[in-house]
Amino acid sequence: MNHRYSEKVSRDFPRWLGALLAAALALFAAPALAQPSDLAASFDDALGTELRTPQTYEAIYVDGFEQRIAELADGDNGRIGVAAMDLSTGEQIMILGDQLFPMASTSKIAVAATYLEMVEQRRYTLSSEMPLLLPVRSAKYSSEVAPKREGNYMQAIDLIEIMITRSSNPATDTLLNAVGGPQQVNAWMQRQGINDFSIDRDIATLVRDDGEYDPASYIDPRDSATPRAMLRLLAGLYRGDLLSDQSRRVLLGAMSRTRTGKRRIVANMPQEARVLHKTGSLNNTSSDIGIVESPDGRAIAMAIYVTGQGSRLARERKIAEIARALYDGFAAKARLNDPTRNWTSAPLAATGGE
Repeated sequence: MNHRYSEKVSRDFPRWLGALLAAALALFAAPALAQPSDLAASFDDALGTELRTPQTYEAIYVDGFEQRIAELADGDNGRIGVAAMDLSTGEQIMILGDQLFPMASTSKIAVAATYLEMVEQRRYTLSSEMPLLLPVRSAKYSSEVAPKREGNYMQAIDLIEIMITRSSNPATDTLLNAVGGPQQVNAWMQRQGINDFSIDRDIATLVRDDGEYDPASYIDPRDSATPRAMLRLLAGLYRGDLLSDQSRRVLLGAMSRTRTGKRRIVANMPQEARVLHKTGSLNNTSSDIGIVESPDGRAIAMAIYVTGQGSRLARERKIAEIARALYDGFAAKARLNDPTRNWTSAPLAATGGE
């Protein structure tokens, strides 16, 4: 493999034991179950409609943790970026962590955070009403900014909810307009010390002009970020470093109710894990970023960006596999580093929203 990694993995387990346990993983794979549709399905990610697979096994990657992630993130069929951190220890693992990837809708977390800061500054409230900005059909590249029309008025709290949970593009453009445009979101990120992040177009324009380049082989700096930058955003939000407690509850609460991307981070997680996340999809690219809370009280932040792989389903499967390997690998390291702790009794962190 030609990848470089930012963190080295403990070598305390014998190599033969790590290899044996890693090989055992394949014996326990289970297919995902179909999720029934409902009236809200029109908001959902078109293909992300599967329930989480019940899992009774635990893969253990200690000696082979880094190797396992590198194997899953093999970029032969397209670029794959991974950045993950155990927030209780600060340990990280990176694959192409400093390379730019299309953010797609994962940028909506930063849009919501920018608006919530304005609420803290009393420039807006969560009950402020504004018209939904709906896209108007236009030819690709026919204008610098895609045309939009005003729809029904909605409260900001509801716009944030559907922007995160349903990945509503009109809601995003409404909030982008309210905060002063993409440049204000970029400025908010920079004030937090997070670089390698740029929103350059509103969502209507981004979607209309999608497909200009193939992200599997071409790096477009527009509307892109590095996995490391998005990991820093997730960690800062979760730890309460970037927003007030109320704003944090609003945003993390919405992320805990995300309905899109059921075949991504959540797909292979054990039932007892709690996932707070935001998905993204564009031409030949799929992504998912979020926090996975485990029953032992730990939280794993992860940003996974996948391009190529032949199909959307293959990209989603890759995200699910990487996410589970990260969850299991960090869990194994925690047990190795503190074998005296009762790892099954701690409650999940209380981060739920309204």
